[in-house]
Amino acid sequence: MDEPRGSSRSSNRRAALLAVIPFLALGLADVVLLLFWGIDPLWGFMILPPILFMCVLAWIGFRSGFIGDRTEEADGTGQPR
Repeated sequence: MDEPRGSSRSSNRRAALLAVIPFLALGLADVVLLLFWGIDPLWGFMILPPILFMCVLAWIGFRSGFIGDRTEEADGTGQPR
């Protein structure tokens, strides 16, 4: 019998989250480092929206399978190149 519909979707979300967490952590660490260096907090938080935006885009790409679709063969066999 096939898997329940929600389980594959939740596993895609989990895999996407695991793929994006390192990039989000690096971005947040960069903001914290800038703030500890004594730079004006406005400059530290100016880089936060692009970091969050790119992490959300990456999460959507991994979750929807767009990233995985680009690595499959054109004949539809699903085997990696």
